[in-house]
Amino acid sequence: MLITTRLGRQVEVNADYTVDQHWEHFTAEEHDRWDRLYARQEQLLEGRACDEFMQGLKLLKLSDGGIPRFDDLSARLGKLTGWSVVAVPDLVPDDVFFDHLANRRFPAGNFIRSERELDYLQEPDVFHDVFGHVPMLANPVFADYMEAYGKGGQRAQGKGVLANLARLYWYTVEFGLISTKDGMRIYGAGIVSSKAESIYSLESDSPHRIHFDLKRLMQTDYKIDDFQQTYWVIDSFKELLEATYQDFGPLYDALVSENMKHAPDAILTDDRVHHEGTQAYARAGGRLAKAG
Repeated sequence: MLITTRLGRQVEVNADYTVDQHWEHFTAEEHDRWDRLYARQEQLLEGRACDEFMQGLKLLKLSDGGIPRFDDLSARLGKLTGWSVVAVPDLVPDDVFFDHLANRRFPAGNFIRSERELDYLQEPDVFHDVFGHVPMLANPVFADYMEAYGKGGQRAQGKGVLANLARLYWYTVEFGLISTKDGMRIYGAGIVSSKAESIYSLESDSPHRIHFDLKRLMQTDYKIDDFQQTYWVIDSFKELLEATYQDFGPLYDALVSENMKHAPDAILTDDRVHHEGTQAYARAGGRLAKAG
């Protein structure tokens, strides 16, 4: 079927919104852009990203030169955790997205940002999706969490809780932090693929860093176009997986009946706070042109 992407492109897609990657269509300039983004982030993330992410980078050979071929990447990833990477031209509908994750397929954007968007891109491109997300899928526990999230999303259809579920994805998969013996580290794709937020999330005094609480997190709003006012911290990926390996029915019922939404900068009395931020950045108006 033919769809029009949010960037105005008309693309023929399969029923599950996938497309052929057509790796040969990427230009030398686009491959060079990937290489420069990769080199910049790899150096920046040493000592900032969690060990599991850095190990995934090496295992999946994402620095072999240029944008990865999804078939080759899926073969390597499949041997590790049974996941694959499929090309999509744009963000996909919720039901399609959940189906992909529930069946261990990760949908990745089939384009790379332009040179002028090198430091900030609102739409997720192949660098955000593959460099940011896929290394964590080489970790068996996190890979199970992502599958569980997809299945939870399928069960959530029609229950009025998709906004809550989106917050869980946002604050963990995209912008999650983990506490390790060596200090706070990054695992969220939205952070590791961003030069500026890789530094801000760990080193700025402005944001709160609050310990992961499933229901509380799912009731907390977020910023989509700037640095986060709160980052949620886990002690282990096992903690994250165990929180989602449950019957979400009672939780969904509670979320609907309470109809609660906390502000992105809220701290509640029973929160386990790792760091209470000054919120100086947000109060100064933020900066929309953050590094992407």
